[in-house]
Amino acid sequence: MGVGYMRYDGGLLAGRTVMVTGASSGIGSAAARLFAEEGAAVVLMARRKERLEGLAEEIGAADGRVAWVAGDVTDPEDVRRTVHTAVERFGGLDAAFNNAGQAAAGGDLHLTDDAVYEQVMDANVRGVWNCLRAQVPVMLEGGGGSIVNTSSVAGLLATGACASYVAAKHAVIGLTKAAAAQYGERGIRVNALVVGNTRTEMLEGVLAQAPELEEQFLLRPVQKRLAAPREIAETAAWLCSDRSRFTTGASVQVDGGWTAV
Repeated sequence: MGVGYMRYDGGLLAGRTVMVTGASSGIGSAAARLFAEEGAAVVLMARRKERLEGLAEEIGAADGRVAWVAGDVTDPEDVRRTVHTAVERFGGLDAAFNNAGQAAAGGDLHLTDDAVYEQVMDANVRGVWNCLRAQVPVMLEGGGGSIVNTSSVAGLLATGACASYVAAKHAVIGLTKAAAAQYGERGIRVNALVVGNTRTEMLEGVLAQAPELEEQFLLRPVQKRLAAPREIAETAAWLCSDRSRFTTGASVQVDGGWTAV
């Protein structure tokens, strides 16, 4: 309560255990706070141990149930350790928000360094792949669950971002649809968030490299503003809950109307 929110028993995610990747900042940390507020036990994963530990202490101080694992989603063993922590600490895994990713500034494809391509594809595609492979078996054993993968308007359109980022976010939507089709009859729902421009540390880093992109980012959406991270987290919470139980394989736009015009 002293940090501005409190958990309550009748929350949207009451009684659930939810894994959140990329939890040390931006949308991931907003989701961690919101999910705990909505009654979930949250299992947090990110590379930055100090930030992750601080966030866990904050949630715990507000009577939230929380565990954390410092790790990288590109490492399958780190992801498995996080899923194992959910099972060991809270008895299973009911939902997951696979939010970790990496952006890059735009520029000509033929001038993009191979290392940039590899980093962006690894963080955004291999990371989601590793998470799905670790999360699905536990959810199958538990009778089902809900998985939300973070894509982007760049998963539907060429937005001016780096070509490898556009390709990666398209791939996240493809993985989401494939997983939804394969596991829907076995009780697992899988959806993607098509996220618009959000005021996060990652976006600020892109704008630092290419400040001219900010005008372009605000030109396209119907709502001429950047989203707050919590606004994205609220849609993720709905998708992780039973209130979206007939929604699977969807690419849910949370983009201020970017893709509406």
